[in-house]
Amino acid sequence: MPEAVASINFSGLIRESDLVVCGQATAEPITLTKVLMSQAPDLPPFRMMVGPVFSDTFSPSCAPSVSFQSYGVIGNARRLAKAGRLDVIPSNYSAFCADFASRRHRADVVLVQLAESRRRLSASFSNDYVIDAARGARLVIAEINPDAPFTFGAEWPDDVPIHVRVAAHRPPVEWTSPQPDDISRRIAAHAAELVFDGSTLQFGVGRIPDAILASLSHARNLGIHSGLINDAIVDLIERGAVTNAEKGIDRGISVTNQVIGTKRLYRFVHENKAVSVRPTSYTHGPGVLARINRLVAINSALQVGLDGSVNSETLNGITIGAIGGQLDFVRGANVSHGGRAIIALPATASDGSSRIVVNVETVTTPRADVDAIVTEWGIAELRGCGLAERARRMIAVAAPAHRDGLSAQLRGAAR
Repeated sequence: MPEAVASINFSGLIRESDLVVCGQATAEPITLTKVLMSQAPDLPPFRMMVGPVFSDTFSPSCAPSVSFQSYGVIGNARRLAKAGRLDVIPSNYSAFCADFASRRHRADVVLVQLAESRRRLSASFSNDYVIDAARGARLVIAEINPDAPFTFGAEWPDDVPIHVRVAAHRPPVEWTSPQPDDISRRIAAHAAELVFDGSTLQFGVGRIPDAILASLSHARNLGIHSGLINDAIVDLIERGAVTNAEKGIDRGISVTNQVIGTKRLYRFVHENKAVSVRPTSYTHGPGVLARINRLVAINSALQVGLDGSVNSETLNGITIGAIGGQLDFVRGANVSHGGRAIIALPATASDGSSRIVVNVETVTTPRADVDAIVTEWGIAELRGCGLAERARRMIAVAAPAHRDGLSAQLRGAAR
């Protein structure tokens, strides 16, 4: 294994039209990506694949010779999208990862952040597409970060060579969830009615998921099988609400694909055998999800239609979200014994418009897969309902100021 060098010059390493893939979210190898972006004006044109971005590395002012791609628009990737610098691949997260494994997507250069413990390496924060991308890449450059937690399940495979090792000069990226507000707490109070003792939780990042998690401290024997975990999970585990005792699989172990949070979370997961950072084929796999008891999938949306169709991707024709793992987990919860699929969102957007609409502009989760929609005004139980009853229930959880208008629009659409 090569010795770590203090710095790196990408000249001669990056070739014209290369696809460069780097770790996403908190797994971004920020020492490497900062150097790459600073040298980009002097490099041949190349493509950069990013996921959620929680750093300030990739700005719209980056060299125009760099073209950016992603499976969605999350975090600071929105700045790239707003500037027209981000090409979005509309794909389920699990399929996007599988495309690297099958070589449908082929990386030329991979930049990865690794943790090292007792001469072992771990992908630390994320066990996603980067390992499969590295397996077929021409060049793999690893940033060894002493502040990155060593996580089990994400051990670096022996068959994937590392060509260059670089010593990290920066601490890992952190992500702090926004504090819950009154609306998110009201949503959480309703959503908590659907979570029973012994449920296994899947959730995303943001104010509403955190508010829901915070409302579950009274619950017992909860399990975790999720695309990510954050600081809120540490609270639930320390309060004794999470035991992973009744999941049906992985007894006693919280399973995740990514670790997204702060130093508190990073200290908690470091060499913690009660946390397993598993590949997407396991965390999002339909056969795995079907074996989990009472899987409760908690996801968000930009809009929900009166028929139950969910839009988590676009507004006014502009992509500002992602498909992510939503459909994977909604369908997984639907086939889980006792499972529930929750879509939680505020009834009203920041501009005062209704987020409950007659028809969504993009369908992320089809109406046939939808179970329960939760807003601050209540729960719309949609599974098994006809279209007329769905519309009635959806209007009931819209903001009162918009209910008459939605009813009138629905009548007009029926004429």
